[in-house]
Amino acid sequence: MELTGVFLQLGEERLKQLLRAISIGKLRTYQLYERFKIRTHLQKLNTENLRACGPRFLKRLEGGDQEFATDLAQAILVAHLDMIMEVLDFLSIPHQQGFFEKDVDAKTQLTDGWEARVFEQFKAKHPETVLLFYINHLGVELGGAQQIWLPA
Repeated sequence: MELTGVFLQLGEERLKQLLRAISIGKLRTYQLYERFKIRTHLQKLNTENLRACGPRFLKRLEGGDQEFATDLAQAILVAHLDMIMEVLDFLSIPHQQGFFEKDVDAKTQLTDGWEARVFEQFKAKHPETVLLFYINHLGVELGGAQQIWLPA
């Protein structure tokens, strides 16, 4: 599955929630602001404009724009590096402050039911939609997931 599929299967309402989770300050801190502004085709990148662009972003994802999906995921997740580090530590996946090597093989750590264990461990501490997105992002990126995971 590709990252666009994760966004699409999570649905429009969750996409709206994920857009609200983007931190403009974190984008600036990690020098992602200009790149993301260009990728979103916005003349002015702010939280109000991001929220208003949900339907337009959904159309781009439906069109299979993988580069946009990657940049959107990065914009969402960079604001939640604390959660990412906690999840990776919980799963014993080696990382450098939330970032892992592209060739890391984590399939041994992503055993059956890892998604439910992570969700149960962190759902009270972090925004549920962001946690759910990261679980599925991690499943696609490291585990080769072919469908999204949702709690029962």
